[in-house]
Amino acid sequence: MDPKKSSEVELELPRGGTLTLRPATKDDEAFLLSVYGSTRDRELSQVQWQEGQRELFLKWQFEMQRREYDARFPDAEYNVVFIDNQRAGRIWIGRDENEIRLLDIALLPEFQKRGAGTVLLKRLIDEAAIAHKPLRHMVFVLNDNAHRFYERLGFVVIEDLGAYKHMEYRISAEY
Repeated sequence: MDPKKSSEVELELPRGGTLTLRPATKDDEAFLLSVYGSTRDRELSQVQWQEGQRELFLKWQFEMQRREYDARFPDAEYNVVFIDNQRAGRIWIGRDENEIRLLDIALLPEFQKRGAGTVLLKRLIDEAAIAHKPLRHMVFVLNDNAHRFYERLGFVVIEDLGAYKHMEYRISAEY
């Protein structure tokens, strides 16, 4: 995973602290896999796994996800999220002539509910407004917390795809 952007971004969190984005590198692979695993923990805990099977399955799914994103958005931006200088999560963004696509955002549980997701999404909303492009994201249908989070920020469901809801933030006249 080679970084597509070479600069770090530092942002303030609403309740104190600092959020930093840094392009992901090969050295982040194990961490990024652990972040991905944390997003699937509830779902995968329902299955009885043989020794090592869960880890192999997660790695396979993680690699498939990344290949899909790379195929659809070859110039995607892959960043590691730091909160107070600790690796906390990831945000992957695809851009093309028609849209800005939030491919994935995930924070480890211990870094959630501190305003980081809101700060990152508002930054993308501002970018979409300046570019006059819709901001889109897919939300897993069983992830009610994420669905509510995006609705609070102004996203609406534009398509129900069964297992996923395709959501969009449409730029209002205020921009």
